[in-house]
Amino acid sequence: MADEEVPRVQLTPQAAELVRTLRAEHGPLMFHQSGGCCDGSAPMCYLAGEFRTGGSDVLLAELVVEDVPEPVPFWMSRSQFEVWSHTRLTVDVVPGRGSGFSLEAPEGVRFLIRSHVVES
Repeated sequence: MADEEVPRVQLTPQAAELVRTLRAEHGPLMFHQSGGCCDGSAPMCYLAGEFRTGGSDVLLAELVVEDVPEPVPFWMSRSQFEVWSHTRLTVDVVPGRGSGFSLEAPEGVRFLIRSHVVES
């Protein structure tokens, strides 16, 4: 598959399963990845609309997950997007505790970004 055909953001099967679990428990979701400190390199999962986005953010994808009734938007801060604009991102899940602000924190796992550089 050509890089142009690869979605900008994808979920691993494990991440999709966690999204289904979190959606069933909490309701509609969203992701945001900032360029800030702390867990800035990890995508944060929030209730849809809980994190306010604006002109300093870029909507990278509307993730469609089987058995989730609505797409899950994936946002990134514009400053981080400028650095990562040449990549395709895969949201994965790994054991460990991430930020207490992200909905998966109580599950004993955290979302993680894996990136793949694409040629211009």
